Amino acid sequence: QHLQHELGAPAKFARNVQSSMFDLNLQEYLDWIDDYEGFSRIQDNALIRRESIGVVGAITPWNWPLHQLALKMIPALLAGCTVILKPSEVTPLNAFLVTEAVQEANFPPGVFNMICGTGPETAEILATHPKVDMVSFTGSTAIGAKLHELGGASLKRVRTELGGKSASIILDDATEAQIRKMAGDILENSGQTCSALTRMLIPRGERQDEIIAIVKDVLESSRVVDATDPTARRNDIGPLSSASQLERVKKYISIGIEEGATLLTGGLEFPDSGNTNLDPHGYFVRPTAFVNVTNNMTIAREEIFGPVLSILSYETLEEAIRIANDTQFGLSNAVVGEDEDRCIRVAEQLRSGQVHINKTFGSLRTPFGGYKQSGDGREQGVYGLEEFLQIKAINLPPSSKRLK
Repeated sequence: QHLQHELGAPAKFARNVQSSMFDLNLQEYLDWIDDYEGFSRIQDNALIRRESIGVVGAITPWNWPLHQLALKMIPALLAGCTVILKPSEVTPLNAFLVTEAVQEANFPPGVFNMICGTGPETAEILATHPKVDMVSFTGSTAIGAKLHELGGASLKRVRTELGGKSASIILDDATEAQIRKMAGDILENSGQTCSALTRMLIPRGERQDEIIAIVKDVLESSRVVDATDPTARRNDIGPLSSASQLERVKKYISIGIEEGATLLTGGLEFPDSGNTNLDPHGYFVRPTAFVNVTNNMTIAREEIFGPVLSILSYETLEEAIRIANDTQFGLSNAVVGEDEDRCIRVAEQLRSGQVHINKTFGSLRTPFGGYKQSGDGREQGVYGLEEFLQIKAINLPPSSKRLK
């Protein structure tokens, strides 16, 4: 219910996706942590240890509050760190529930702590405090860059997972089901996801109109619903998280129209809710797609953080790869088509932390993080654990029994 009220997530999505992420991440780590051999091993004539980095300031975003909390809190604690959690002030209530559960579990005092405050001000305190050894931050590129600057004064470790402007490259042999999957990605969490595939690159020629029609059908089949609507389906979207987020998304839709992109579906009008009754003062926006977009347009370059898709056309695969890479971000991309080998050849040339082949997400054990201005951190699995560890070499004498 907190996810419905704070975030606007429809009931089924809040229960089956958002709220399940904490337990799923916890179970993933518990499944393999006892077998992890990286804490201590012999290499040459040395004992190589990975040790806790110390006190971690964990700053989490509002859009996936439990998932991001889990990706910082769980591996940091397993690494032996103490944690100071600073949840987003937009969606803090789930963090309160987790903190209460930690207290009831009788964690030693000081192992897990939570502080509240506005994002930039509180983050600056953590980044500059001499007793904080590391800051792990998920959020905007602007604040991430500031934290690197502040932490750099003391050479504090700062790891960031930031924004994205990810592309799905639709190859000429992509199936209708594959195209529908890519188009539907923009609906996930009402488009409020850093790795959302917000640019779709489609081949010019005989399939162009077909692909555009498929995208239009996917977005127009999605209903805009109240977060409490019990009939909401997986591809329906709820309200955006706040009034400021609604204004941001509407601003970008206006810019797209002003810069000459063609509105395929959606737009600025209040959503037609079908059989549901939407509060006219709610933060609702239509799933929106533009065609005739060029990669120098604002809607193709800046992160919108809402259900807005830009469709761009390409002549050759080389051009598609160039367009996909022509961005300040590098968080995620996708390639879809029947020829898997060709998809992989394209994926290998994309400058992003992950590339999905005929799907839109990876497992919870594969690394998640970006290139370029999408940040330098890695989350999930062993990669997420080792962000909170530092390496020590204990060089042993030849006679050491450890070497025998």
